[in-house]
Amino acid sequence: MTEVVSTTPGLYPLPDWAKDELADLKGRQKGGLVTGDESDEVSDAYERAREEVVDLQTDAGLDLVVEGQLRWDDMLTHPLAVSDAVETRGIVRYFDNNNFYREPVVTDDLSATGDVARELDAAAELTDDGLAAVLPGPYTLADLATDEHYGDDAEFLSAVADFLAAEAEQFPEVETLFLLEPSLLESPPGDGADERASEAVDAVATATDADVVAHTYWESHGGDGGIDEKVYAHLMDADVDAVGFDFVANHEDNAYVISEYGAKDDIALGIVDGQNTLVEDSDEIEERVEWTLDNAHGVDFGTAYATINTPTFYLPSGTFEEKLAALGAVERTEVKA
Repeated sequence: MTEVVSTTPGLYPLPDWAKDELADLKGRQKGGLVTGDESDEVSDAYERAREEVVDLQTDAGLDLVVEGQLRWDDMLTHPLAVSDAVETRGIVRYFDNNNFYREPVVTDDLSATGDVARELDAAAELTDDGLAAVLPGPYTLADLATDEHYGDDAEFLSAVADFLAAEAEQFPEVETLFLLEPSLLESPPGDGADERASEAVDAVATATDADVVAHTYWESHGGDGGIDEKVYAHLMDADVDAVGFDFVANHEDNAYVISEYGAKDDIALGIVDGQNTLVEDSDEIEERVEWTLDNAHGVDFGTAYATINTPTFYLPSGTFEEKLAALGAVERTEVKA
């Protein structure tokens, strides 16, 4: 029997009122983006927005609440963007979509800032329910950043992993940590680098007592659509509790790799579309969960995280709220795998 747990991979869209208020306070240009030293007025707006999205998740009935990452102007590169060892430079397209982030250029030794831990401390004060943390995966963060200090790809990846591990060590008690690793599909590592990517994920995962999900999503640009088989085989060596799959973008290839190479004891099922404004109803989501587990080719999971396949900052806030409500309404009795 598999326990179904509803949650999300975070990076929520700002509520509409917060977009307008923060635009007035911060401006709409590069210089107005978060640097870690916001004014009291800006911090207050983010605090009210955080409380709103935590309440939305609680009211929806999600099992694991996330902080929301509303301050993450630079999306997955945010933990670097607020570091004194990093210079943010020109605007870079975020993978192949119409979102952009400031290029984080590492110019000195990386060390933990505690920025994400402070966000989680604030979220923990707002809920008695289970709390999940979100971080960029080390391979993706290194892939999106530029190194002007370490001078070697392997050393840079190791430094990024150590940086994220040190961040995770400062977290308050959380039940689960989602490490978001789209670059494992979008820019898959080659021979040698695939093993180092797994070791980097392992370094972050072992820094926390939380259950860790290495969540992959989007279509592969280096393979047939799902996660590359060799990359997955190495990822299975990492000390994570679950691997997450984007069953919206590619179901067949991901199901195949699970049947061929097995899986961790737990799994994250990306079965709600985080980039499409079409809102799934709860019955449809529940059917997707059951169908995916029924077609796991004999793999029995202890826990299946029913989740949105990608972060949701792409979505209009109203659509985002509807998707949360639908996901939270899914019946989460144990299902036979």
